Amino acid sequence: MMGGRSSAIAAGVCGALFVGYCIYFDRKRRSDPDFKNRLRERRRKQKAAKERAGMTKLPDLKDAEAVQKFFLEEIQLGEELLAQGDYEKGVDHLTNAIAVCGQPQQLLQVLQQTLPPPVFQMLLTKLPSISQRSVKVSSISVLKVKSGTVEPNHPQKFKVTNS
Repeated sequence: MMGGRSSAIAAGVCGALFVGYCIYFDRKRRSDPDFKNRLRERRRKQKAAKERAGMTKLPDLKDAEAVQKFFLEEIQLGEELLAQGDYEKGVDHLTNAIAVCGQPQQLLQVLQQTLPPPVFQMLLTKLPSISQRSVKVSSISVLKVKSGTVEPNHPQKFKVTNS
């Protein structure tokens, strides 16, 4: 009985020391005059990197060869990332491919048949980002899917509605 009680006390003391250690260094870190500046700068860099990552440079739409190369690379990257389980980045690349695709409606139908429904829904929610890039995608008319419909509410802007 005495061994169990003394080990419980020892574990409690070690836990209290660890918590005290964490509090001490957290207070020391927060009282550093440059802490807030470094934190703001790190957040600013992360935000800029995230914006740059989301804005893949689209090729010149007048250069058919460059568009075709970009399309195939984006489809391949998207498929690889989806196979690795990185759905967010995979869907971003597929969205880029849709942006330069000559027939986005047929591509969306193929993707609907091949992608799992939650991933396809993610793709549908990213469709409005295509119009924000000022890419011609006005050829996407109404596409009916199992759980939603993509409808143009403006020639260059789309809204996703769930039925």
